[in-house]
Amino acid sequence: MVTILDYGAGNLTSVRLAFERLGAETRTVAEAGAWDGAGRLVFPGVGSARSGMEGVRARGFDALLRQAAAKGVPILGVCLGMQLLMEGSEEDGGVAGLGLIPGRCVRFDPARDPAAKIPHMGWNTVSQGCSPHPLFAGVAEGEAFYFVHSYHAAETPAAAGWTDYCGVRFPSVVAAGPLFATQFHPERSGQAGAALLRNFLAWEPKEPAPCC
Repeated sequence: MVTILDYGAGNLTSVRLAFERLGAETRTVAEAGAWDGAGRLVFPGVGSARSGMEGVRARGFDALLRQAAAKGVPILGVCLGMQLLMEGSEEDGGVAGLGLIPGRCVRFDPARDPAAKIPHMGWNTVSQGCSPHPLFAGVAEGEAFYFVHSYHAAETPAAAGWTDYCGVRFPSVVAAGPLFATQFHPERSGQAGAALLRNFLAWEPKEPAPCC
């Protein structure tokens, strides 16, 4: 069972349909008490960090995600979900995140590349590094995924994939224990994204808790 967390940040239907195309059973919950503790969690989202965190806290998903991570439940964060799993973001004047993954998010600096458009929107490649994460099984090095974002993770020890844009090489994938999160949208990334989601359905994390 794949449980998708609805905290008012949208992008739920495309995520649900992507998993259902792979034969997964899904459900969407809008409050922490609706999760029975079974299966896998997906923490998607688009929009701003402040409104996102407000929605997470209002629905009790902050405590749910911390408890699930501590129990070793596989958790997939997508786009805003990835950013909220981290320690914080400079968006909206500064917003504290869940702190389950080390590092903070910052805005792309147009001074680094005046020709680059912000938000970063469209297809871009992801480098997996020398020790690819298990969720990259069957995904070629340098494969392209679909991005839509203006903020990105700064340097973090949890980086598991990197992308170049606007004059910076930023972590586009982060991982810690049972947490795996992408700045890109695997549900909108064709066969490569489907492979990553398929790997998530079979993934059994070795560590029972996040690293921070």
